[in-house]
Amino acid sequence: MASQSSPAAAPSTADVLRQRYADRLPASLNDLTGPTHGRIELPLHVAWSGLRIYNLDQPRQRMSYYRTVLAEGQHDDLTALLDEGLLVSLWPVLRTLVSRHIREVWEAAFPALADGTSAAA
Repeated sequence: MASQSSPAAAPSTADVLRQRYADRLPASLNDLTGPTHGRIELPLHVAWSGLRIYNLDQPRQRMSYYRTVLAEGQHDDLTALLDEGLLVSLWPVLRTLVSRHIREVWEAAFPALADGTSAAA
């Protein structure tokens, strides 16, 4: 009688989510060259529900914009819609608003973000 081999263990949901976000990362924070102020309309594939137009000059809207783009944006969206300086300055608070998976992936890829987590936003 032939023996049956057990199937390979399926990756956990957490592993799948971390890989999903890791695959979208820019090569460097320097690649984030998005806008720093003004009104921005997010593409429908990024903001598919709720608010689509954000005023980056308004702190709450800016934080919501960054949270949405980090969660829903693809690689090209991240580089075109996020700005390195704004991301770094917002990160100490923003890291508490995004999912654990997003936070872990970004901080693992860009230690400068994790190093600045105690700084005030």
